[in-house]
Amino acid sequence: MTQLSVNINKVATIRNARGGNMPNIVKFALDCERFGAQGITVHPRPDERHIRYADVTELRPLLTQEFNIEGNPVPKFIELVCKVKPAQVTLVPDAEDAITSNAGWDTVKHADYLRTIVAEFKRHGIRVSLFVDPIPEMIRKAAEIGADRVELYTEAYASQYAADREKAIQPYVAAAEVARECGLGLNAGHDLSLENLTYFHQRIPWVDEVSIGHALISDALYFGIEETIHQYLACLKG
Repeated sequence: MTQLSVNINKVATIRNARGGNMPNIVKFALDCERFGAQGITVHPRPDERHIRYADVTELRPLLTQEFNIEGNPVPKFIELVCKVKPAQVTLVPDAEDAITSNAGWDTVKHADYLRTIVAEFKRHGIRVSLFVDPIPEMIRKAAEIGADRVELYTEAYASQYAADREKAIQPYVAAAEVARECGLGLNAGHDLSLENLTYFHQRIPWVDEVSIGHALISDALYFGIEETIHQYLACLKG
């Protein structure tokens, strides 16, 4: 079954807007697990504008489901991940001032750089996923570098879904097949939602994990977090 990992960055954004500890990040993450989420994702950025490095350290011993830390592997991030030792680290090539992730790795251009970092995380027993566009060459190189999984950057699929979902999914089906041929695990994320997730899963049922934050937290404003998680899990059945 495809696992649902809830990205809680947006919850931290709300907390930070007012100061204090409301909403409580730890309680929210534990509630997500209690309501059925099989993982929690955080993406700490150097400016700590949403998830803070201290949040990551506090969450680690309390979570019972899989913990996934995303981010650009700058030295501070590498140090944090090696200290915390989550189940998975997802490497994302986002600039420090990026509002959100907006591109996958060029694994060919950055092969030597990534190979060293991947090896370091794996030395600490951490599964490594590389955030990539649905380009077969980038996926094959990710396998050669030593990554355990790739996470397909799904913004293009989401933006094209309403106009032509079959056309939108084709590059992702092809990319997912290449990942499987290379022996890579497969994750997906970015702009997946209740609108487009079911079809994505129907066409790529072997995806290991979807990481969803913005749409899921937005839906929770209307449905509540428990019902929202149940609806996302329903998209991943079958």
